[in-house]
Amino acid sequence: MRSFRCCLFVLCVTTLPLSVSAEEFNRSKLPIAQPPFKGKIGVKASESVKDFPQEIKAPKGAPNVLIILTDDVGFGASSTFGGPIPTPTFDRLAKAGLRYNQFHTTALCSPTRAALITGRNHHTAATGGIMEIGVGYPGYNTLVRKSCGTIGQILKFNGYNTSWFGKNHNVPDWHTSQAGPFDLWPVGLGFEYFYGFVGGDTSQWTPALVENTRPVEPPANDPNYNFDEDMADRAINWIRMQHAVAPEKPFLCYYATGTAHAPHHAPKAWIEKFKGQFDQGWDEVRKETLARQKKLGVVPEGTRLTERSKGIPAWDSMDDRQKELYARMMEVYAAALSHADHQFGRLIDSIDELGQLDNTLVIYIQGDNGASAEGSAQGLLNEMTFFNNIKEDFEEVYRRRDEIGSPTTFNHYPIGWAHAMDAPFQWTKQVASHFGGTRNGMVMSWPARIKNKGAVCSQFHHVIDILPTVLEATQLPPPDSINGITQEPIQGVSMAYTWDDPQAPSKRETQYFEMFANRAIYDKGWIACTTPTTPPWVSVADPVDVIDGYQWELYNIDDDFSESVNLAEKYPEKLKELQRLFYIEAVKNNVLPLDNSKAERLDVKNRPSLTRGRDTFTYYDEMIRIPEGSAPDLKNKSFGISAVVDIPESGAEGLLMTQGGRFCGLGLYVLEGRPVFHYNLCGVERYNVAGKDKLKPGKHVITLDFKYDGGGVGKGGQATLTVDGNKVAESRIPQTVGYRMSLDETLDIGEDTGTPVSEDYKVPFKFTGDLEKVTIKITEHPLTEEQLQQYRETQVKAALSR
Repeated sequence: MRSFRCCLFVLCVTTLPLSVSAEEFNRSKLPIAQPPFKGKIGVKASESVKDFPQEIKAPKGAPNVLIILTDDVGFGASSTFGGPIPTPTFDRLAKAGLRYNQFHTTALCSPTRAALITGRNHHTAATGGIMEIGVGYPGYNTLVRKSCGTIGQILKFNGYNTSWFGKNHNVPDWHTSQAGPFDLWPVGLGFEYFYGFVGGDTSQWTPALVENTRPVEPPANDPNYNFDEDMADRAINWIRMQHAVAPEKPFLCYYATGTAHAPHHAPKAWIEKFKGQFDQGWDEVRKETLARQKKLGVVPEGTRLTERSKGIPAWDSMDDRQKELYARMMEVYAAALSHADHQFGRLIDSIDELGQLDNTLVIYIQGDNGASAEGSAQGLLNEMTFFNNIKEDFEEVYRRRDEIGSPTTFNHYPIGWAHAMDAPFQWTKQVASHFGGTRNGMVMSWPARIKNKGAVCSQFHHVIDILPTVLEATQLPPPDSINGITQEPIQGVSMAYTWDDPQAPSKRETQYFEMFANRAIYDKGWIACTTPTTPPWVSVADPVDVIDGYQWELYNIDDDFSESVNLAEKYPEKLKELQRLFYIEAVKNNVLPLDNSKAERLDVKNRPSLTRGRDTFTYYDEMIRIPEGSAPDLKNKSFGISAVVDIPESGAEGLLMTQGGRFCGLGLYVLEGRPVFHYNLCGVERYNVAGKDKLKPGKHVITLDFKYDGGGVGKGGQATLTVDGNKVAESRIPQTVGYRMSLDETLDIGEDTGTPVSEDYKVPFKFTGDLEKVTIKITEHPLTEEQLQQYRETQVKAALSR
């Protein structure tokens, strides 16, 4: 029997086909199946022939791929496209490659990024808005479908090393905690290494960092730390290591800085370089920019400046103090972008030093949308005031003008500068109906392949065209399936045809745009678009019917590059034709239903939640970096926070629980032995509820009860602080945060990550006593005094009985 089994085994193996060569892989189904064994198995090793399976390799000569994406940078910002901000790395790549002056994004962060990595329109990729406003419709649920595979997956499965540095903003709001799931994080989307931040923005001084899926803390209170510099260091080291160990293996590096999204942060020395350079104001800067654009040939000679959008004030209408403050804000923005571009230069230099730059396809996209007008007419010290519809006082902003760009601000420039940075176009970020929201400068460089160095390409293209361009460059086919899931057609078209003929006719003839019901449709040189009903600097607006409440405009951009002459009345039939086409595209791409609400969609109740249905949450010491989408929602309701502590004989202090940080949040802590509750209303108002007496040694229950007034969003309430059930302080908090505590800071237990919620302490402010647990109890409706007292007594008895 033994002899029969051995003989049968050998017979089966020898009938298997030979393995395929490296260039004969079936790349249509990913991951690529392992080739069969082509050796021989005998009874003994001496009678056998060895054979390793052929490992998957990229096609011969496939280039490295570096994709650089900046954040919130308009078409008219960079020197490469005539703007006032020097971007020498962008200039260098433009001279070595090609500039594209009709390249488009989606008008907002997450949607552009989803479209970029999948090659599908943002609604098709289920990302019709940012992650924080996801709602339960196919085009808007923020769950990128497995049938929309990514550039990371395709290149990884085809023999590339893959990495993602910087901003993500593609993880669904309720997936961002350490509970995962992680399949929609970069490492689940084909990127083998990730170092950056998951949310929409972060501080350059105290970023909410993640390495792969694990939160990591930047150096605390280090005045020399800067995230853009750190990110460049990490990317350079990753590329060097990859090349040193496997020099024949190409890499994909997706490098997406958070700059120049708010907060606009830059080293002080860089800010000082721009002193006085914007004193002429935004109206004059727009004129200067257009003149440079014409000289560079990045806009046609006959291009006209569009009028200021309604609500943007003229520079000359400002008084001297306003001009001083607003010019300073623009200096900081310019410094942030120029400083980031300098880091890109370091990255490019490192590739050049390895001898790899000639065979590296560099795609540098200047902005994931147009410049941001979320900074209000007077600019902001703190962006969170915009998201919570809270007004900042000009006098306070002016008083702190020298702090702008530093760790103590989460700053944003005024809307006039956003409009200037989008020159010569109308409108800004969020407004997908007009080029101010969607037109972004882009450069491609690949010295070994692109020979028409320095040319300007004017073909109409979209961010979904990046993935098919990379596939053509790397000689890879679009896969039919990934991980057994049939793939939807890639909707982009390759731009590689422009490399040999920069004047070639555009291969993209039609493209729709939509964001917050602002919509447009491009077709063969014409574009029809809706007139915005709510400007992007307004977070909460009166409702307008998404169909009947909008007017339409019509432009022929073959003759009118900047959309300056509305032809809707002159060509009504053409307008109707394009309107019909928009709705055809809308149905095909899951754009419906149209929705023009904004701040309302920030409410976490709109999405699945790890917290829904729960009213009691228990946490333990050292549980940190719990994002808002996975934390108890303490907004617009009554709640209680109870911490069970043991105070040593020597006393104790430190953080018990905090959510948010310097720019919005709340915290319960012990300071110099006394219990304190601090409520930070976006830095505009701060409320302290503090006990007078130090906590005695031994076990205690410190409880903060907040009794919400009710009656709407962001209302006030009564805060009561007790120790072991005995009231030690109380205070009225007249207004609370209505929509969002933070976009990057988190709920922490036993210490504070990021920035301090109060300036009374410095992070991490770890609790020096013993913190047994923290319990958070939330209620939708205000509790009576009797119910509050019963809750306090229950907490105290349970704690002290152990």
